[in-house]
Amino acid sequence: MSRIGKAEIKLPEKVEVKLENDTIRVKGPLGELHTPIFSGIALKSDAGIVKLERSSEEQNVVALHGLTRALLMNCVKGVTQGWEKNLDITGVGYRAAKRGEDLVMNLGYSHEVVYKTPKGIKIDVNEQVKIKVFGIDKQLVGQVAADIRSKRPPEPYKGKGIRYSDEVIKRKAGKTGKK
Repeated sequence: MSRIGKAEIKLPEKVEVKLENDTIRVKGPLGELHTPIFSGIALKSDAGIVKLERSSEEQNVVALHGLTRALLMNCVKGVTQGWEKNLDITGVGYRAAKRGEDLVMNLGYSHEVVYKTPKGIKIDVNEQVKIKVFGIDKQLVGQVAADIRSKRPPEPYKGKGIRYSDEVIKRKAGKTGKK
């Protein structure tokens, strides 16, 4: 039984949901997104409420029912509010700046690390150590944040590197001297 799939989605004002071939098109104030609709799932829409119904109780159809509803809800939230991920840079001399549309980071390497911002993503830098990734596509925002973090992941001894703002780094004790 999919509880998530059975939940209705209330559409905010200025949001349109249309079914085209095997995709659902969601259009809102911030932009337009597409998400797939799988076979065995039907879309019912009336008076600003969207509901997904499944054709059978097979295990894969039930699983796809909840998945489709979650993807559709992510699209609706994306075109109305957008998604954001916040990253913090920790370390002496580590910093970031914007150069045009690119993100330029000094991360302790002998060279600057340049990250080209993909289409549909907006990156802001505050105080040289706080990076905010914003966009309407949840998957793309998460992927861009993960790509930026991978340039210098946080290390467990001093905590230096790029981490998510809500991430907790388990610290390790360093070497102890001889007694």
